[in-house]
Amino acid sequence: MATLIFSDVHADAPALLKMIALVKDPAFQSYFGEVEGAVNLGDLLGRGYAPMDTLRGVRDLRQEMPVVSILGNHDHAFLHDIPVSGSDVASLAAHRALEGSPLLEEVRDLPEEWVLDATLFVHGGPIRPGNALTDRPFWQRLSHRPGPSFSGYHYTPEMAFAELERRGLSHLCCGHQHVPLCCQRHKEEVVPRPLTFTPMPAFPLRGALVELDAPTILRVGACRGAHPEFAVTDFVRFWFLQVW
Repeated sequence: MATLIFSDVHADAPALLKMIALVKDPAFQSYFGEVEGAVNLGDLLGRGYAPMDTLRGVRDLRQEMPVVSILGNHDHAFLHDIPVSGSDVASLAAHRALEGSPLLEEVRDLPEEWVLDATLFVHGGPIRPGNALTDRPFWQRLSHRPGPSFSGYHYTPEMAFAELERRGLSHLCCGHQHVPLCCQRHKEEVVPRPLTFTPMPAFPLRGALVELDAPTILRVGACRGAHPEFAVTDFVRFWFLQVW
């Protein structure tokens, strides 16, 4: 059995639907395990041009399997009419067309984090640095140096692992920054885990496999553009995947 994980679709419905079609392929599920549920790490909205079809795609996926959706900073900004960068005139117009749509239930009243199988799922980060908007979990950013920033509070891997330990959890899975990343803690040392994406025969995919045999931070790339990124896990192994 496997769980699908995706993040930062940013209203790119074609990328989302391409990924979903691949995951539903019997050959995919034979190789990676039957996909029994999904976690959306947030930012379904913002920047892109097909927000209606994006929300419809997630709604339709929810009819086929349990889907946990987590609040992203662009989702929050849209719902509260907060200006954020990255959306051009056409994107803003497409998002205005959502007003009054029942599809907005896909991003309303979402949790800021979720725990499943000793793994903390969150859009940005796990810590509680303060009360500013950019301190909230959906704005936080993984970085080498900690501290407040207009782009979201920066936290380090060491801070994240300390928070996981405090909560009795093993792994952190986040999105937000659009670039996949992995690091693990071995004893008291944080060790970067380079991700080498290699072609996977029989699938239009490139993948990088991580064994979850130590506390791990797993940052998933963006499910958008020409090569949508996503992940699947059985909580023993974690596949970072790119569609090609």
